[in-house]
Amino acid sequence: MARQSTHQTKPNPEKAPRRDPTASGDRDAAVNRIASHNYFLLEKFEAGVVLTGTEVKSVRGGLANLKDSYGLVKDDAVWLLNAHIGPYEHGNIFNHAPLRTRKLLMHREEIRKLIGKTQQKGLTLIPTRMYFKNGRVKVELALAKGKQLWDKRETERRRTADKEAREAVARGSNRK
Repeated sequence: MARQSTHQTKPNPEKAPRRDPTASGDRDAAVNRIASHNYFLLEKFEAGVVLTGTEVKSVRGGLANLKDSYGLVKDDAVWLLNAHIGPYEHGNIFNHAPLRTRKLLMHREEIRKLIGKTQQKGLTLIPTRMYFKNGRVKVELALAKGKQLWDKRETERRRTADKEAREAVARGSNRK
């Protein structure tokens, strides 16, 4: 008579839980959507940001806002001003100040290039997005020139015309 097996197999262990898309770099932590409306974005640079631990956790949690922020080159260093990173909800008395000035990390040659360009009349540094790259917080800075009201209207007109043209082509291809 055959013996019955009492050996039980373990159910397959669950896969590792998916990482937060912001922390893994799949999604931006913060985007300055109004920047392309108010400025002509001429050239983009990537910079690291000097942050405290609670600031990194707040950025991971989506509490960063770049709306009114700007960059400044001073004493051979680049600084990020008015970038709002909300306080970490589980922080203690050592939590960070939300609007503090943060240092940006860039190569010396890039900083020299920025010094020359930001001294030109009408050019400024605007952060366009904040994201994670290899576990580190990065900021994309754009060298920008302010738009006049008529520039904004012209951009909107062009965008509307392009959208209508795409829709007309799509309608034409659907009839066949």
